[in-house]
Amino acid sequence: MRRESRAPDPAMDDLGLGTRVASGRRARLLNPDGSFNVHRTGLRFWQSQSAYHALLQTSWPRFIALACLTYVAVNLLFALGYLACGPGGLHRSDQLAPVSRFVQAFFFSVHTVATIGYGNVSPGNLPAEVLVAVESLVGLLGFALVTGLVFARFARPTARILFSRVAVVAPYRGGTALMFRLANARASELSELNVRVNLSLRRDVDGAPRRTFHALDTERSHIDMFPLSWTVVHPIDESSPLSGLSREDLLAADAEVLVLVTAFEETFSQMVQQRSSYRAEQVRFGAKFATMYTEPAPDEALRVDLSRLDATE
Repeated sequence: MRRESRAPDPAMDDLGLGTRVASGRRARLLNPDGSFNVHRTGLRFWQSQSAYHALLQTSWPRFIALACLTYVAVNLLFALGYLACGPGGLHRSDQLAPVSRFVQAFFFSVHTVATIGYGNVSPGNLPAEVLVAVESLVGLLGFALVTGLVFARFARPTARILFSRVAVVAPYRGGTALMFRLANARASELSELNVRVNLSLRRDVDGAPRRTFHALDTERSHIDMFPLSWTVVHPIDESSPLSGLSREDLLAADAEVLVLVTAFEETFSQMVQQRSSYRAEQVRFGAKFATMYTEPAPDEALRVDLSRLDATE
């Protein structure tokens, strides 16, 4: 039985985004990657930064590039320190040219920080000995931190649910419906999927522009298994907030469809979630999604072409 649509209450139905967000802003509420379109200011730089979270959330290419740059920078810094210890700071360096001395100091730093220790070069005075002790400690702590970060990045449960780039308003069972598609981009299995869909509209409330939020009932809000794609369907009937609205009406109302998906990730045995949204210009009227499936032979597995997730006709 479909529950009746509730009248929007600006004080209660802002989804937790706050009344300031609901005060008529035209900016997007959710970015396509699911992050909130909010910039926090007023804190000191170190208060607003979290290196640990930033290193967990950054992409693998950036993480590896940052680790390599940090490794080179640390060795360059210690190489300059060994040069500052004087010509006798390192054995077998007093007869070398300045460039060769720097190269020798750099690779001695590499051997020290990685605890390799070939033994062909060694510290020659007390300042160099102290610097070796400091660098050994830095190397141990540094490799321990990088190892912990790499483990945390691999062990952190995340979902990689693909959302179609567009939503459609298509004919459906004698009427119309708002639809968008989901697919799992990873080989790991997801189960117990739940989806919540809300519609944000910018309207005049008591003479002032304000965003109102409406829960959109879906034909299915839960599926037990997710081996294929899932087309989420919101039938547009008399009780739907989209009833009677055209594409021009959605553009004028600065409409945005907010989507929250939660699922059970079987590899890590934990719940994961992902968010996304569709702006009014991303909603196509009079189109429908093209099939993603190819008909296999009777003894073959069904094939799903994820490159057609956005395909419409």
